[in-house]
Amino acid sequence: MMPRLEFDVFGRRVSVERTSTGWLALYPGVEGKAQVARDIVIPADTPEIEMRQYLADFCHEWAAPERPDVRRLT
Repeated sequence: MMPRLEFDVFGRRVSVERTSTGWLALYPGVEGKAQVARDIVIPADTPEIEMRQYLADFCHEWAAPERPDVRRLT
């Protein structure tokens, strides 16, 4: 089973899945459906342990005083 990571990225939920070709970012939706997050590009060689920091750096413009950080949920 490929890893699936869940994050709260500055107040927006993002799932990240490992695929056979790299990482795929998704926006979870209702009833288990998800949309591909085409605006988030994750290099295939990004280690899982560095994913939180990568998302924080990549999505930093989403930050606001009421949602100032990135948290891993799983």
